[in-house]
Amino acid sequence: MAQVLAAVPTAGLAAVLVAVELVVESGVQSAEHVENVLARLNASPVPASVETTLQLKEAPVANTGRYGSLRASGAVADVVGADHA
Repeated sequence: MAQVLAAVPTAGLAAVLVAVELVVESGVQSAEHVENVLARLNASPVPASVETTLQLKEAPVANTGRYGSLRASGAVADVVGADHA
């Protein structure tokens, strides 16, 4: 309750009330859910898509086995274990 009330000064009472109503309707009540709904309500609109003449020659193929092969060869361990400053 305190987290929801703490959002009122930044988001406004009306927006918090709308978010709470949406969360109650969803059936999953939590402060995190209210904050998520508030963020979605305040999100900027998606920019319009850009016209282009570029065309794909081959459609990309999902290859989930690739990660396993990299991991088996030790390439991933080298990257993960690298000391980054």
